Amino acid sequence: MPSWSEYREIARSRGALAFELFIVESAAAAPPEKMQEILPRHLAYQKEVEAAGKLFLAGPVSDAAGENMSGGGMIVYRASSIEEARKIAEDDPMHKEGGREFTVRAWLVNEGSLSLNVTLSDQALKIA
Repeated sequence: MPSWSEYREIARSRGALAFELFIVESAAAAPPEKMQEILPRHLAYQKEVEAAGKLFLAGPVSDAAGENMSGGGMIVYRASSIEEARKIAEDDPMHKEGGREFTVRAWLVNEGSLSLNVTLSDQALKIA
């Protein structure tokens, strides 16, 4: 099995994009009341990380059936390394203050397409 950096180079040599992002998966580690108390600081931090160009996407995730909120979340960072992504996640008040536990994994984006249509006056967002 090749190392992460070897795999990235193999993918690039075969014409894949090999665009590296970092996924933070989080799970509740505190009662909902504590998470609600931390939430304003978490959202302010996310806004700072977004303004710095490091936050790609973030939000809560459902259970496996897609019917109920799981209490979990996912954040996708742009970072130069997994260590940088881990530091960004560690500094998030939701993690720092014990509201959530998290793991960080590297994600090598090779395939897919993205179409985006934003209509600001209608508060509409379409991703096709």
